[in-house]
Amino acid sequence: MRTFSLDIGNTAVKYGYFQDDVLVESATHQTPDQVRAALQRLQPEHATVASVAEPTAAWAAELRETLPGLVLEFMPATTPLPIRNGYATPQTLGADRLAAAVGAAWLLPGRDVVIVDAGTAIKCDLVEAAGVFRGGSISPGLAMRFQALHTFTGRLPLVARPTDPTATVALTGDDTQSAIRSGVLNGAAAEVRGFMEEYRVQYPGLAVVLAGGDAAFFHARLKGSIFVIPELVLIGLHRILVHHVST
Repeated sequence: MRTFSLDIGNTAVKYGYFQDDVLVESATHQTPDQVRAALQRLQPEHATVASVAEPTAAWAAELRETLPGLVLEFMPATTPLPIRNGYATPQTLGADRLAAAVGAAWLLPGRDVVIVDAGTAIKCDLVEAAGVFRGGSISPGLAMRFQALHTFTGRLPLVARPTDPTATVALTGDDTQSAIRSGVLNGAAAEVRGFMEEYRVQYPGLAVVLAGGDAAFFHARLKGSIFVIPELVLIGLHRILVHHVST
């Protein structure tokens, strides 16, 4: 089965092309024309589309004009899933968070998993070993933290983060820019480490899956059973589509 997963995020459009369960090709920062070109070249049978930024109807309509099979608009509150959604308000749940949970549960079956999706926001979400999504936490991402300090103060500059995500950031900044870097970068790392420590008390043997554009930054700063899976949301969308087609 050839499938196409389309993820409309806050800052980028991403797609993944799967043959059976193998991710053969993926791309990010895609324009509508680039997506159309990929569809024409890859010729998938089925597709799923999810969005946290805009309604999916227009994208889905275009996919239906191109594809011979099912086009699934993923809606967290109503779309059937291969895991159980224990979120109290599924109608407010971001499609990316739930898709990532499905992907993690499929890749690490029978394990308690926390997903750290570090993108526009930093989301730490728990999937229990029994295949139940419990929810988690949302806080500003690294770029948003730098931007907020500049936007909501009178004199603090907009500081660029280091180009090397694994580089050590001085704990004690000796000027304003280095102090901001310490506060944003060391603070975010300490925040996520703290969450992981608390989760590991409740869930011994916990696995941590990192995804999102800033996954490399956190990978360099977390310990324990860590998996870096950049295309986790796309994998989850694919598994939701497979579940829908096969039931």
